[in-house]
Amino acid sequence: MIDRSTALFSEHRDHLVGVAYRMLGSMAEAEDVVQDAYRKWRRVSFETVREPRAWLVTTVSRLCLNVLKSARVKRLVYVGPWLPEPVVTDAPVDRNSGLADSLSYALLVVLESLNPTERAVFVLREVFDHDFAQIAEIVGKSESNCRQILSRARARVMEKRPRFDVASEQRDAAFESFAQAARTGDVAALMNVLADDVKFTTDGGGRARALPVALAGAQRVARIIGKLAERVFPDHRVFREAEINGLPGLVSIEHGKVVSVVALGISEGRVSRIYVVTNPEKLARLHDLTKGGGRR
Repeated sequence: MIDRSTALFSEHRDHLVGVAYRMLGSMAEAEDVVQDAYRKWRRVSFETVREPRAWLVTTVSRLCLNVLKSARVKRLVYVGPWLPEPVVTDAPVDRNSGLADSLSYALLVVLESLNPTERAVFVLREVFDHDFAQIAEIVGKSESNCRQILSRARARVMEKRPRFDVASEQRDAAFESFAQAARTGDVAALMNVLADDVKFTTDGGGRARALPVALAGAQRVARIIGKLAERVFPDHRVFREAEINGLPGLVSIEHGKVVSVVALGISEGRVSRIYVVTNPEKLARLHDLTKGGGRR
């Protein structure tokens, strides 16, 4: 039987994981942080905690800040571009939570440009609407400073964040056109569906094949995808469509393991961002997608 302390923590666990993932961009790290928070929670007399949710969010956020500070050092030695760990957002709870937009790669990638304090303030206020008094306590700043930090962070996010089409027939058609052209290596067809300023980013982390730098421009991106078609879409692989971080995506499965995930940002009916993750550490949590049928 679950004791009251554990039951109370469980009530807030999904919220805590959501906060941690958006702050860290890694579901594995987010769940580690939440587990650390749970251990701390078990050591306190929960009956004396007036606001358990606030206590837990504060604890998780401070742990995330510690991780972010070390993560910035790790990013300096990371092999190739770094992308957030992909998360499947097919479930209705993700779409209807009012938070789905904050899961998008478009936002998570931009959040990487913020320093740890800016990211914490932005996520806690802009995404989860926590009050400034709590945020100030978490980051060790005054409420006035936190408002200024949020203003700067919001401006930077607005400046750098691309906007993508929401689910629609136009978006679906662009996705299907891209998937077909990419599988066949049809450069001309790719040129028709790619935005002129398309950006192509791959993350292998030095553990799987990936481009060493991000590419930009329709012609350049179309040519490299055309060259990689046979290697990326071999006959023995199974491909499944899935919504990845709120974006239409394609999951590649080989020998019962997910080996790559592609997520497409589509703007005005054209593919403007291509995010590809091949780093096996970031794909390990997607094993459920290997079950069931898929395209070949």
